[in-house]
Amino acid sequence: MKMEVDRARTLLGLSRVARLATASTAGEPHLVPVTFVLDGDALYFVVDHKPKSTTVLRRLQNIWENSRVSVLVDHYADELLVAKYPQYREHPPQGAVVAISVDRLTGWSYAS
Repeated sequence: MKMEVDRARTLLGLSRVARLATASTAGEPHLVPVTFVLDGDALYFVVDHKPKSTTVLRRLQNIWENSRVSVLVDHYADELLVAKYPQYREHPPQGAVVAISVDRLTGWSYAS
Protein backbone atom coordinates (compact mmCIF):
# COMPACT_ATOMS: atom_id res chain seq x y z
CA MET A 1 0.00 0.00 0.00
CA LYS A 2 1.40 3.40 -0.97
CA MET A 3 2.38 5.61 1.96
CA GLU A 4 1.58 9.31 2.26
CA VAL A 5 4.63 11.56 1.79
CA ASP A 6 4.26 13.13 5.26
CA ARG A 7 4.25 9.69 6.91
CA ALA A 8 7.27 8.59 4.84
CA ARG A 9 9.15 11.77 5.88
CA THR A 10 8.32 11.16 9.56
CA LEU A 11 9.59 7.58 9.41
CA LEU A 12 12.70 8.68 7.52
CA GLY A 13 13.45 11.20 10.26
CA LEU A 14 13.07 8.52 12.94
CA SER A 15 15.27 5.97 11.19
CA ARG A 16 18.97 5.45 11.90
CA VAL A 17 20.42 3.39 9.06
CA ALA A 18 20.08 3.62 5.29
CA ARG A 19 21.58 1.84 2.31
CA LEU A 20 23.37 4.28 0.02
CA ALA A 21 23.45 3.28 -3.64
CA THR A 22 26.02 4.95 -5.87
CA ALA A 23 27.41 4.23 -9.32
CA SER A 24 30.69 5.12 -10.99
CA THR A 25 30.78 6.89 -14.34
CA ALA A 26 31.28 3.43 -15.86
CA GLY A 27 27.98 2.34 -14.30
CA GLU A 28 29.48 0.04 -11.66
CA PRO A 29 27.00 -0.04 -8.76
CA HIS A 30 28.02 0.17 -5.11
CA LEU A 31 25.77 -0.30 -2.08
CA VAL A 32 26.82 0.46 1.50
CA PRO A 33 24.99 0.98 4.81
CA VAL A 34 25.27 4.47 6.32
CA THR A 35 23.98 6.11 9.47
CA PHE A 36 22.39 9.47 8.76
CA VAL A 37 20.39 12.43 10.00
CA LEU A 38 17.58 14.20 8.14
CA ASP A 39 17.43 17.99 8.31
CA GLY A 40 14.61 19.45 6.27
CA ASP A 41 15.08 18.23 2.70
CA ALA A 42 18.69 17.15 3.20
CA LEU A 43 19.99 13.81 4.40
CA TYR A 44 23.51 13.87 5.88
CA PHE A 45 25.99 11.10 6.55
CA VAL A 46 29.61 11.28 7.61
CA VAL A 47 32.70 9.16 7.28
CA ASP A 48 33.43 8.29 10.88
CA HIS A 49 36.56 7.35 12.82
CA LYS A 50 36.19 3.57 12.49
CA PRO A 51 39.18 1.98 10.72
CA LYS A 52 38.81 1.69 6.96
CA SER A 53 40.89 -0.41 4.58
CA THR A 54 41.57 2.69 2.46
CA THR A 55 41.16 6.46 2.64
CA VAL A 56 39.71 6.52 -0.89
CA LEU A 57 36.22 5.19 -0.19
CA ARG A 58 34.29 3.90 -3.21
CA ARG A 59 31.09 5.68 -2.09
CA LEU A 60 32.88 9.06 -2.04
CA GLN A 61 34.72 8.44 -5.31
CA ASN A 62 31.42 7.48 -6.97
CA ILE A 63 29.68 10.61 -5.67
CA TRP A 64 32.55 12.76 -7.01
CA GLU A 65 32.19 11.07 -10.40
CA ASN A 66 28.38 10.82 -10.44
CA SER A 67 26.38 12.81 -7.89
CA ARG A 68 23.12 10.91 -8.54
CA VAL A 69 22.48 8.53 -5.65
CA SER A 70 19.60 6.58 -4.11
CA VAL A 71 18.93 5.88 -0.46
CA LEU A 72 16.83 3.00 0.88
CA VAL A 73 15.64 3.14 4.50
CA ASP A 74 13.87 0.33 6.33
CA HIS A 75 12.14 1.67 9.41
CA TYR A 76 11.41 -0.61 12.34
CA ALA A 77 9.25 0.43 15.30
CA ASP A 78 11.83 -0.66 17.88
CA GLU A 79 14.21 2.00 16.54
CA LEU A 80 11.98 4.58 18.20
CA LEU A 81 13.33 3.38 21.54
CA VAL A 82 17.00 3.68 20.68
CA ALA A 83 18.86 7.01 21.05
CA LYS A 84 20.37 8.13 17.77
CA TYR A 85 24.11 7.68 17.40
CA PRO A 86 25.40 7.55 20.99
CA GLN A 87 28.84 6.53 19.67
CA TYR A 88 29.30 10.01 18.16
CA ARG A 89 28.82 11.84 21.47
CA GLU A 90 32.27 10.85 22.72
CA HIS A 91 34.00 10.47 19.34
CA PRO A 92 32.67 12.95 16.74
CA PRO A 93 33.36 11.85 13.14
CA GLN A 94 36.54 13.30 11.63
CA GLY A 95 35.90 12.36 8.00
CA ALA A 96 33.93 13.82 5.14
CA VAL A 97 30.32 14.98 5.56
CA VAL A 98 28.00 14.22 2.65
CA ALA A 99 24.69 16.05 2.13
CA ILE A 100 22.03 14.52 -0.14
CA SER A 101 19.21 16.76 -1.34
CA VAL A 102 15.94 14.81 -1.16
CA ASP A 103 14.22 15.37 -4.53
CA ARG A 104 11.60 12.64 -4.24
CA LEU A 105 10.28 10.73 -1.24
CA THR A 106 8.14 7.59 -1.48
CA GLY A 107 7.19 4.83 0.89
CA TRP A 108 5.10 1.72 1.25
CA SER A 109 3.67 -0.32 4.08
CA TYR A 110 2.00 -3.66 4.38
CA ALA A 111 -1.73 -3.87 5.05
CA SER A 112 -2.49 -5.34 8.46
